[in-house]
Amino acid sequence: MDFLKDLIKFMGQRKKFFLIPVIIVLLLLGLLIVIGGGSALAPFIYTLF
Repeated sequence: MDFLKDLIKFMGQRKKFFLIPVIIVLLLLGLLIVIGGGSALAPFIYTLF
């Protein structure tokens, strides 16, 4: 959690708000892989990549 707090502080101080969509997409892809890794949807998720 400290990493996320530091990242938010960095973006606020340096005005790097364009990084927000990139981080959101990376988090969603990571969540999709973690959730889909152990389910019946795994073969369909892996075909996306």
